[in-house]
Order: sequence, then C-alpha cells, then structure tokens
Amino acid sequence: MAKGFKEWQVVCDALASGRQAVILRKGGIHEGRAGFRFAEESFFLFPTRFHNQAQFVREGRTTVAPEWEVGETVRIDHFCEVPWARTVTAWDEVAALAAEHIWTEETVRQRFDWEGKGMAAGSIHVALVRVFRMAAPWEFTYEKKYGGCRSWIELPEPPPGWHEGLAPVLDDGAFARLANKLERAVA
Repeated sequence: MAKGFKEWQVVCDALASGRQAVILRKGGIHEGRAGFRFAEESFFLFPTRFHNQAQFVREGRTTVAPEWEVGETVRIDHFCEVPWARTVTAWDEVAALAAEHIWTEETVRQRFDWEGKGMAAGSIHVALVRVFRMAAPWEFTYEKKYGGCRSWIELPEPPPGWHEGLAPVLDDGAFARLANKLERAVA
C-alpha cells in the first residue's frame, strides 16, 4: 500500500509549481492520541477540497467545493520525498519561513498556538519536501476510507512504472539552495 498525504488543493498547487517546498502541520482531528508526526519519508500528494478556504492563504486559486464523494475519480500527479522534518517550538523560526509558504500568518499562528491530541501549544511540525511531477497521472476511485480529518491515508497500489519519468519540480541547484536556507532558518 502507498501512503497519501492529504493537503488542501491550493497548497498542493503551490507545492506542484515550486512556489512552496515546506509543509507546516499541526494535525487533523483524527490523528489519534499521539497526534501528528511526519511518519513517512515519501508519499503521494492527495489534494483535498473541503478545507480549501481562501481566508487561510495569502495567494493561490481557491475553489469552494464539497469534499470528494465516494465513486469520484481522484487524480494524483505528484510524489514527495522528505529530506527532513522537525518540530519547531520557537515562533521566530516559524515566522522566518513566511516567504516559503502561502498560508497567512494568522493561520500559521493559530496552528502553532493550538494544543490537543498529543500536540503541545507553541509548536508546529515543519517538513522540507522535494516534489516530483509524475510522467502520467494516477487515477483511482475515491472510497470512504480516504475521508475524515487526518493527514495520512493508505492508497491502493500505484500503477506499474509510476516512478519512471519522475521530474523534480525544482532542479537540483534550486532545491539545494532552498534546503540550505531552510536549515539555517529552523536550526
């Protein structure tokens, strides 16, 4: 089984365009007692629509739409690798990432300050992700098990050869420069 990471469509678009290469996450309602963590070193981006709300982002096209319904066709276009992930507890380090994502400061601050489900106030998880465009989209039928407010989901087996022709959204040099910059920002 493949792992999917659920993220707002507008954020998936920012990751897919190279505009963003970090994911900031506190966790979903159904993350369990231990709370959220970047448990996977690689995953497929699974775009969600329900929480795709314009007031939470500074840029990007948002479309208000109901969440996926059973039987709809899901299209997966991007695969990610996680060179590093860490929990950041200093607001100044989180604030230093503002140019690297599309969320509003208020949205990030609310997540940083939120406490519950095993997650402490004054912290947020940050992951550097290397995003790859798949040569051909992977389509499968949406099932009820993909729903709910959770970050990680089990996807069906990807099609044979899905990894052939993966193209990085950011070239090696651009990604290395960004990784260096972010390492300094969230030491």
